[in-house]
Amino acid sequence: MSGMAGQGADPAAVAALLAEVEQDGDAAIRRLSERFDAAAPASLRIDAAALDAAVAGLDPADRAALERAHRNIRVVAEAQRGALGGFRVEVEPGVVIGQRVIPIERVACYVPGGRHPLPSTVLMTVTPAKVAGCPFVAVFSPPRFGGSPHPAILAAARIAGADAVFAIGGVQAIGAAAYGSETVPRCDLVVGPGNAWVTEAKRQVFGRLGIDGVAGPSEVLVLADSSADPERVAADLLAQAEHDTDARALLATTDPSLPARVEAAIARQLADLPTAETARAALAASGAAIVVADRDALLALSDEKAPEHLHLHLRDAAEVADAVRCYGAVFVGEHAAEVFGDYCAGSNHVLPTAGAARYTGGLSVATFCRLAAFQEMDAHGAAALAPVAERMGRLEGLPAHARAAALRSGPAG
Repeated sequence: MSGMAGQGADPAAVAALLAEVEQDGDAAIRRLSERFDAAAPASLRIDAAALDAAVAGLDPADRAALERAHRNIRVVAEAQRGALGGFRVEVEPGVVIGQRVIPIERVACYVPGGRHPLPSTVLMTVTPAKVAGCPFVAVFSPPRFGGSPHPAILAAARIAGADAVFAIGGVQAIGAAAYGSETVPRCDLVVGPGNAWVTEAKRQVFGRLGIDGVAGPSEVLVLADSSADPERVAADLLAQAEHDTDARALLATTDPSLPARVEAAIARQLADLPTAETARAALAASGAAIVVADRDALLALSDEKAPEHLHLHLRDAAEVADAVRCYGAVFVGEHAAEVFGDYCAGSNHVLPTAGAARYTGGLSVATFCRLAAFQEMDAHGAAALAPVAERMGRLEGLPAHARAAALRSGPAG
């Protein structure tokens, strides 16, 4: 949890902390914030004046960058919302089935606040929720900067249109979202990345509210051939490795000479990298270079790994992008750096990890919507379907089902 980066999460300890929040509400949140973040803010909710001040206090270039990133993320989110249409279809005469797209009522966006503030995560989580039409979207982030989240996080929350910002981090933030408190309304969905304690807390509260997924360490897989620029490949690997010591940066290539050239480029770039210690540790623990025979082997390896980020430094990058199937986001060609996706191109950076891309995708407007079915039927449609439903009810040994259908087999009496 916040203040415990790098440590494994003890499920029993997480359960105990969640129980404290459920039982004691605001008092437990303040107690745990003081314990883990060395801060117990007088007000758990940041007021609008502080958010406005954070925006006003930004360096103009930083503000412009955040606003441009927000614009691009919003453009993509609006396109996603447009693709989520409701419908009505008459499957048989008198039988209409349809779908409504209904936004989730209350959303919690968790934004880590440890070694690095992540205003980009505010934009990535709040923006699609607001485009989806969620009435209440709140940011939760640790009070580690004078009893408040980092000013850049506050500014991003204002730019993205968050309805509330709470100075709460770690397990206590997830508990507050799940159970509510005197200050925090109970939420219906919690999204956003976090450390092992936050992830375990999300796992434990799932069912009481929805979650976006159970995240593992962040990861990138670079597929490359002899056309790849080793300096750019090295830069993309290091951009992943500097996240934390658990980050995973993998290179797979059909060029036997490329790994040595990339390794030399990594050494050069590490020489003046302020985050070199973290990046070296990540590469030592989970970095690897794999040489394979041909493009088919690259495709097979990629779909087996199902990486969070898939970067294609290939001559035929566009063709490969159409052929691979399992990834969180794919970055096509040497110019489409993953870092653009992390920050400002518009695609979301909250993505499936640890192989979850085999069965799910990244955060999107769809995450914040419910696709709800409806059925309309007139007497003729009901009478036509009644024998089918009655037969199936008896087949399944459910006579009340059969009777309910049979009552629709003729005119209402």
